[in-house]
Amino acid sequence: MALRLPRPHRIDVWASLAGLFGGLLLWGIGLGMRSADEAYVVFDGRWPLLVPLVVIAGCELLRRSAPRTALLTGTAALLADGLTQGSLATLVMYTDLMYAAVLYGTPTAARLLPRITALLTVVGALVPYALWRVPEALLVGVAIGVIAFTPASTALIVRNHREAAEAARLRAEQTALLAEMDRTQAVTAERARMARELHDVVANHLSAIAIHSTAALSLDDEATSRNALTVIRENSVQGLSEMRRLIGILRDPGDQEPGATPTLDGLGALVEGARANGLKVVFDPLPGAGHDAVPPPVELAAYRIVQEALTNVLKHADKGPVTVRLRRAADALDIRVVSPYGGRDAPRAPGSGAGLVGMRERVALLHGTFGAGPESGAGLAHPEVWVVCASLPLTDASVGATATTPTPTTRGETE
Repeated sequence: MALRLPRPHRIDVWASLAGLFGGLLLWGIGLGMRSADEAYVVFDGRWPLLVPLVVIAGCELLRRSAPRTALLTGTAALLADGLTQGSLATLVMYTDLMYAAVLYGTPTAARLLPRITALLTVVGALVPYALWRVPEALLVGVAIGVIAFTPASTALIVRNHREAAEAARLRAEQTALLAEMDRTQAVTAERARMARELHDVVANHLSAIAIHSTAALSLDDEATSRNALTVIRENSVQGLSEMRRLIGILRDPGDQEPGATPTLDGLGALVEGARANGLKVVFDPLPGAGHDAVPPPVELAAYRIVQEALTNVLKHADKGPVTVRLRRAADALDIRVVSPYGGRDAPRAPGSGAGLVGMRERVALLHGTFGAGPESGAGLAHPEVWVVCASLPLTDASVGATATTPTPTTRGETE
């Protein structure tokens, strides 16, 4: 299988050609680094120095794609150049090979080469000085430092700056990604919150309107029709008022008036509205001032849960009494709504299927527990009842509680 050499970079090709032509120019004018009569010039004459020059110029083509191979081959060419009269172009190209080996090589090479060249610089200065005892011997170490250590250390500094810049860029991208994820989650959470508010507010009034308009159309009785139209008008006005409040919050969240958010004090009016819609509601509120220490988020969740439960009773439940009970238990507010179950083939008004989902979400946001489903009505007027129960924590110590979601039944899916 043939060995395919990596394709050189365009800049490396120009560097190779520049070094080669520069060396040929110096060779053409007869400018060498040493005279032919020096003792360590083994290959005298002008022609031998062309071989290291051509080899190291070829190594320039591999300075990015194969920096290790280029440096090893270039080192051999530099040693061979030392046995000739020498070329300045060969030395300059070797410094570039050392620079490229640290800058483009492996992290291990980038760490080791500056240390090795620094050690060679020190050894190259001390050993000749110890042998010859002349200050000029220190120039050997200086030459090694200029040819090897200086380009290696410079490349290491450049590489560290590049890696730091790349790390900063990656951190900036990650920060931007996290910010976008946070924004998306915030938008999704806000959409879900507004969906729950719209469902809880609108569904209650529209369900009453649908049921009473059906009664007004189906019964040929003036008094019944008048009562139904009265209920329809009241629910229409209340629904319109709630819609305007929510639209105002959407347009300017800081412009909503104080007291616009429902509280436990409004449960009495909510129950009266359910009674006006034809439900027989038995309301058992918190005794005395038990709701004074209830946090506003818990008050809102409790109000919406009772509201949605009564709306579901209006649409689905059989005729009979409905019990709404609130109690304070240790560090939680317990809600229990019991209604007759069974005896109705189809709901009196269509549902969206989001009622129980919204109640579960509200309880889960407060880290409470929620349950909804049929139970035995032993001791009650109906053999089977539908029970909605929720426990909402009142203290920060309950943040770690887990919200439980019961397995939905057929009726629970449609509410």
